[in-house]
Amino acid sequence: MCGIAGILFTESQSVPLRGELEKMAELLTHRGPDEFGYFSDQSIGLAHARLSIIDLKGGQQPIHNSDQSAWVIFNGEIYNYIELREQLIKKGYEFYTKSDTEVIIKLYDEYGEDFVSHLNGQFAIAIWDKTKRKLILARDRIGIAPLFFTKSDDKLIFASEIKSILSVLDSKPDLNREALDQLFTFWSPAAPNTMFEDIYQVKPGEMLVVENGSIEIKKYWEWQPATPGDYISGSDQELADELHDILVDATKIRLRADVPVGAYLSGGLDSSVLVSVIKNFTDTQLETFSLEFEDKGLDESQYQNELITHLGVHHNKIRVGYDQIADNFESVIWHTELPILRSAPIPMSLLSGLVRSKNYKVVLTGEGSDEVLGGYDIFKETKIRQFWAKNTASEMRPVLLKRLYPYLDISPGKSHTYLRKFFGQGIDNPELNYFSHIPRWDTTEKIKGFYSGDMKAQLRENAIEKYSDSLPEFINTLDPFNKAQYIESKTLMSGYLLCSQGDRVLMKNSVEGRYPFLDHRLIEFANKLHPKLKMKALNEKYLLKKAMGKYVPDSIVNRYKQPYRAPDIPSFTGGAQRDFVEELLSTEKISSYNYFDAKKVELLKRKIKHGKAIGYKDNMAFMGILSTQCLHKLFLEQSF
Repeated sequence: MCGIAGILFTESQSVPLRGELEKMAELLTHRGPDEFGYFSDQSIGLAHARLSIIDLKGGQQPIHNSDQSAWVIFNGEIYNYIELREQLIKKGYEFYTKSDTEVIIKLYDEYGEDFVSHLNGQFAIAIWDKTKRKLILARDRIGIAPLFFTKSDDKLIFASEIKSILSVLDSKPDLNREALDQLFTFWSPAAPNTMFEDIYQVKPGEMLVVENGSIEIKKYWEWQPATPGDYISGSDQELADELHDILVDATKIRLRADVPVGAYLSGGLDSSVLVSVIKNFTDTQLETFSLEFEDKGLDESQYQNELITHLGVHHNKIRVGYDQIADNFESVIWHTELPILRSAPIPMSLLSGLVRSKNYKVVLTGEGSDEVLGGYDIFKETKIRQFWAKNTASEMRPVLLKRLYPYLDISPGKSHTYLRKFFGQGIDNPELNYFSHIPRWDTTEKIKGFYSGDMKAQLRENAIEKYSDSLPEFINTLDPFNKAQYIESKTLMSGYLLCSQGDRVLMKNSVEGRYPFLDHRLIEFANKLHPKLKMKALNEKYLLKKAMGKYVPDSIVNRYKQPYRAPDIPSFTGGAQRDFVEELLSTEKISSYNYFDAKKVELLKRKIKHGKAIGYKDNMAFMGILSTQCLHKLFLEQSF
């Protein structure tokens, strides 16, 4: 991964100042510390900060086509570039580098805007076509690589991170309150929104085309599950074998690099499968990396050690405690450019720091398996809640939820009332396209009880209703399970897991993350499967276990899924290093920024002080308020 940035004059042929391009690139140094590259022409200026992974000596960007009529800068990796290069050579194209970047510009010469459909990878791409005076900004299908833009007067400004854009604006933008309200529902702003007014993201699977002063958004790919009746046919074993082959190839091509490639190992099924594939199907000298927590209730090192022993890989780990989370909080918010509702991104930033300290630039991670192949408890909840909705008066159907959460100590006589409170919202309307996510979103929205009067007055639309209205029509034709998967992929995964907990905390330490489970071929295959092959009864990722379980110890295949968590409130209570918490949550700062009610925040602080803030609602409220305050301080008070 790298950092890209640029300025386009849409109504004149002015040349952007070199100093502005250098300023934008400098703020992306963590994404590309190895070298900088620039291109300027009438109307356009491009900047690139490089993290060199392929063609270390010859892959400097920007890169041009044969007659220099088109130029490209690129953040990401094209995993099938070797095959694409061979195809293009057969068509008569000549190459002056060995990089995957040059393949992109030659594909553009051959296919025009359809070049993107040939790519297997993760990418944010900017192509300048001098002849047509056309700028194309394209983002990968899933949204792994970030890409932002704004229109300011007669300029379109774009970059891999918002801070780079802010550095060349004439004035500071306001915080986008609608986006904040969306984040306090979905954990991230709903694309194309960002946390800053008038700054937008290119949505996953889309491209922005700017030509003759007009801006057009074009969708080239969609995460679209099959409808009932159109599922792929075949025996369980035949489909498991097909999944096996796709995943092995998706993993192998993601090992293509001219630098060493490592892997994250959480102790769960997904990362264990990937590490096992690398060990069994490649000759890569593998190193693995994992987190340990001082808090034993969050630690998974037992399972990590079991797989390490099973495979005999060389392992690295970092032990994380409360102090490290507090000490790295502000730095992580600077990189996420978003508030966070849990501290989970902070340990992940420490883990990427460990990777970099061992001289690794690339790691494979199991992210995406749950969304693609059906692994989350929210999908189990959906199945049970849909069953419950068929007989809402039943006393026994909601008690099935105890199978998901056996630690809930609920007597049979009280189970219906108690479980309805948490999971019964919308139970009378199971046809809602977002039915699956109502309990989670309702829990998250409890934060909004802390809004100031002014914040409430500025919000004119309901976040959930607006999001529901934006969903494509085909979602209403899907099985409830596939609806849940679609929404999860478009909200939590792309907006939070691949951003705040993924790209941003990886690139904070100049490390690239690669995601075999998010290979678009695997997604398209999984989208054709009958839902029961993803989750058979309540057995999550059924087909993945059938396909890959033979490579992993049974204790890992059959273990109860433990979601990754990190300590929240306990990390910020006590110690001199927590002075920033007192500052950001002071009555003066809360009132000055005016997103939250100072009296209510003070009550939360007292609750924490007396050890009574122990539930999800209090934890998310604390983290959301603190990180929003921090974001405002870093981006709206600071001069760029």
